Amino acid sequence: QVQLVESGGGLVQAGDSLRLSCAASGDTFSNYAMAWFRQAPGKEREFVGGIRWSDDNTYYADSVKGRFTISRSKAKNTVYLQMNSLKAEDTAVYYCAARLFVVTRRISSYNYWGQGTQVTVSS
Repeated sequence: QVQLVESGGGLVQAGDSLRLSCAASGDTFSNYAMAWFRQAPGKEREFVGGIRWSDDNTYYADSVKGRFTISRSKAKNTVYLQMNSLKAEDTAVYYCAARLFVVTRRISSYNYWGQGTQVTVSS
């Protein structure tokens, strides 16, 4: 069974950087897509970005392009979300998610989820 555990959230100031980690276990993940979502109070959960495990192809929401970078360590079975130039509007609970094969932006298409980690950006 697949398990995902996020870590690395915290309180930072606008303009700062933060790196989130998602440690995955229960599979080799060679046929998986991993994604990051976020949900702010009063807002719907939204797609942040994703990575295809097999070939390292990445995808990003327009709102974070140029500021956020997704990477992964195959040896550690860990996916990272490097967040730079953070803004107050980036404040949210960040979740990692997994599904087979391809990255999508649909929340309902992911069947494995982590517990989330809080990121708070003060202005």
